[in-house]
Amino acid sequence: MPLIDIGANLTHESFAHDRETVVREAQAAGVAMFGITGTTVALSAAAVELVRAYPGCMFATAGVHPHHARDVDSAALRELGELAALPEVRAVGETGLDYFRDLAPRPVQLKAFERQIAIAVALRKPLFLHQRDAHEDFLAVMRDARDHVVGGVVHCFTDSRDALFAYLDLDLYIGITGWLCDERRGAHLREFVRHIPAERLLVETDSPYLMPRTLLPKPAHRRNEPKFLPHIVEELARDRGESFEATAASTTAAARTFFQLEPTLQRPLLTAR
Repeated sequence: MPLIDIGANLTHESFAHDRETVVREAQAAGVAMFGITGTTVALSAAAVELVRAYPGCMFATAGVHPHHARDVDSAALRELGELAALPEVRAVGETGLDYFRDLAPRPVQLKAFERQIAIAVALRKPLFLHQRDAHEDFLAVMRDARDHVVGGVVHCFTDSRDALFAYLDLDLYIGITGWLCDERRGAHLREFVRHIPAERLLVETDSPYLMPRTLLPKPAHRRNEPKFLPHIVEELARDRGESFEATAASTTAAARTFFQLEPTLQRPLLTAR
C-alpha cells in the first residue's frame, strides 16, 4: 500500500542540491505522494512551484507559521489568499499558535491565525494546523471556527491525551510524525495513539525535521527525509496493535479524503519538469 507524507518541507534549503533524489528514494520506499508545507508566503509560493515541477505526486499547503505571524499584513493576506485558491493547494496553513518559542507576540499570533482561518472558510478548504504549548487558546479559536471550516488536521501532534480527545471531539484529523519515536519527548504518544480513529489518522515526516530516533542504522546526517515515513508507520502500527498494511491503508485513505486527492493523481515520478 503506497503511503502519503502529508507534511514535508521539501522547499527547505537542505534539499536544494538533491531534491529529485530524495523524492525518488522516497517513492522507492513506498511513499507515493508528498504534501509540501507552506510556512511563509514566499515558501507557499515555492511549494506551488514545486508541485508544478513534479506533477502527479505532490500537493501544497499555503500559510504562515505562527513564528512568522508578524509578517501577516494586508498585502501578505492578499497574496496568501491568491495562492490558497490555486488547485495545487489543498489546505490553508501551516497556521496556528506556538507558545513554546514565542517568536511572535501571542496577540499577533492569534490575529494571524484567525485571519488565515477566514481564508480557509472563504475558499472552503481545510486547515493545516500547528499547536505547541498553546492548547487552551488554540482550542478556543477552533471551537469558535469549527462550524465554519470544512475541516482541519493538527499537524505533528505532540500533546496530551486530553488534548487529543478535545481535537477529536471537533472532528479534527491528527498528524503523527517521528516524534512518536523519541523516547525523551514522545513516549507518551505510544500510550494513546490507538485511540485515534483510523479515518482521522494521518502520517508525516515534517522533513527535514524530526528524524525518527529509533531509525537503525542511523544516517550520518541529521536530515529527516520522506523515505523514512515507512519506519514511522511501522512504529505507529505496533503501538496501535495492527499490521503495517492496515495502518498504511487507513492513513492513505484518510489523506485522500482530507486533501481530496484522486487516486489517478498518484503515479510514479518520471522527472522534474
